[in-house]
Amino acid sequence: MLLRLGAMTTVVVSSAAAARDVMKAHDADCCNRPASPGPARLSYGRKSISFSPYGAYWRDMRGLFAAELLGARGVGAAWAARREQVDRLMAALGDAAGPVSLDEHVFRVADGVIATVAYGSVYGAEAFGGKYERFQHVLQEAVDMSASFSAEDFFPNTAGRLLDRLAGIVARRERIFRDLDDFFEEVLEQHQDPARPRPESGGGDLVDALVRICEEHGFTRDHVKAVLLDAFIGGVDTSSVTILWAMSELIRKPQVLKKAQEEIRAVVAGNEQRVQPDDLPKLTYLKMVVKETLRLHPPITLLLPRETLQRVEIGGYDVPAGSRVLVNAWAIGRDPVSWGQDAEEFKPERFEAGGRHGKVDFRGAHLELMPFGAGRRICPALVMGVANVEFTLANMLYGFEWELPEGTLAEEVSLEEAGRLTFHRKTPLVLVPTPY
Repeated sequence: MLLRLGAMTTVVVSSAAAARDVMKAHDADCCNRPASPGPARLSYGRKSISFSPYGAYWRDMRGLFAAELLGARGVGAAWAARREQVDRLMAALGDAAGPVSLDEHVFRVADGVIATVAYGSVYGAEAFGGKYERFQHVLQEAVDMSASFSAEDFFPNTAGRLLDRLAGIVARRERIFRDLDDFFEEVLEQHQDPARPRPESGGGDLVDALVRICEEHGFTRDHVKAVLLDAFIGGVDTSSVTILWAMSELIRKPQVLKKAQEEIRAVVAGNEQRVQPDDLPKLTYLKMVVKETLRLHPPITLLLPRETLQRVEIGGYDVPAGSRVLVNAWAIGRDPVSWGQDAEEFKPERFEAGGRHGKVDFRGAHLELMPFGAGRRICPALVMGVANVEFTLANMLYGFEWELPEGTLAEEVSLEEAGRLTFHRKTPLVLVPTPY
């Protein structure tokens, strides 16, 4: 769909075929980011990996970030953090004597993993006291602001800026930025204290690595802060949202829930109190459940906007340079052309080997399923995020039987969505866990 929104030409992509034009055929010409005022300010002048323009800086920083996050140190720290956070989750759920709201519990797991990887084992949320809770709130405001309406997005001139000021958007943006910056500044100050305790591994954490990289490459403190913002927005919100949607769909389909639990318990076979990382490759059906959840409930429904670098053809439209491209991952995942007439149904079996979608994956090769994007702009932390989801979900299903509160029917579990950049459940998910 080709639209004229204000002074901007905008293309909305809602099919796998059109997405292929953007992310395969013309990926090199459609991989820029527009200079939207909200994301530009919150990302320290487009210094984050998510919002920086396409070019040498983006390529270098993305490669360095991925190397730290997915290298031996990053992977090891992440698995240690996952184990610790999942142990805490299982203990908290085990202590529950009735219905629990899963939202807060699941968010703490994802948040704890990212905080530990970023700050090290001695720099979890406890190191910042109430300021960390404030940071969590401001972080959600930043996510919402990044996807909120701004007149300057469509009228990039004095009129657009004036309208944003009159509407209070500029003042709110500046307040959110100051709050984020205050927190990240404290993080950097703590890490530059020579007397601070070091992580047990002795190798430092993500902040240490980013500071070192920036010093080696001539970057500034703002570059470090911008990449930290990437890590939190990409790691906390998306993982927790996916786990909650998976549990929502499973509790509505008792036969699917039972099948997933039986597979996990057969693999673990009572030899361990927890599912271990080595068990995950054997959990074929669980992986189908995660795929199906990501198909129906992609963490980011409208992928971050792209901007064309030169004239291209998308979906039969002649699109000029400087146009914005919005890819609707939510619509593509529910398109009957790709998924059949049961596209709206939660059906993990559609991914069984040998079937029509048996080889479909979400790592960028199959554009009918791209919750993390594809091409040059695919999420660099995809592997880490999926591991968080699979490991947490597997342990929740292994360790507990799950039921609805008394008097609630499966079909009454709401799937209503809310949010801007990420679509959360509109209402908390309340379930009753019973230790297995």
